[in-house]
Amino acid sequence: MAQEILVKPIGIIHTPHQVMLNTPIQPIAAQGVKGRIELYDEYVTGLSDLDGFSHITLLYHFHQISGHALKVIPFMDTEERGIFATKAPKRPNRIGVSTVKLLNISGNIIDIEEVDMLDGTPLLDIKPFYPRYDNRSNVAIGWLERNKNLPVENMRADERFR
Repeated sequence: MAQEILVKPIGIIHTPHQVMLNTPIQPIAAQGVKGRIELYDEYVTGLSDLDGFSHITLLYHFHQISGHALKVIPFMDTEERGIFATKAPKRPNRIGVSTVKLLNISGNIIDIEEVDMLDGTPLLDIKPFYPRYDNRSNVAIGWLERNKNLPVENMRADERFR
């Protein structure tokens, strides 16, 4: 058995999404949807120099998901898939990742846009988005290849991962 790892939130993400139903399934589906991060005071110094970035990547805890599943039917498909081949929230460690627009930093408050997480989500980490490191070309996207043209911008969560 692997050693247990304890992770302490560094803040709370506030969004207009109160329940998973009808929440955008990816940041691209949340254009214009604003939120804010309330960073805990002891981490504010770590925000130095972040204000020059247009986007940040957030790692957070899916706090309203109970349990996990190793096979799921993802939002963009009708077939059951292995959890690690999806971005579905019912993961063993319930860790989510979203790259959002950075609008403003004022003290311990970070204004963001394109939020696809629920209100009250515990924030685990913030990383700057850098296209040269974070984007790739000539990639294979597995089972998503047949669904790559689905209108994700219009897709919203249903009740499948409660």
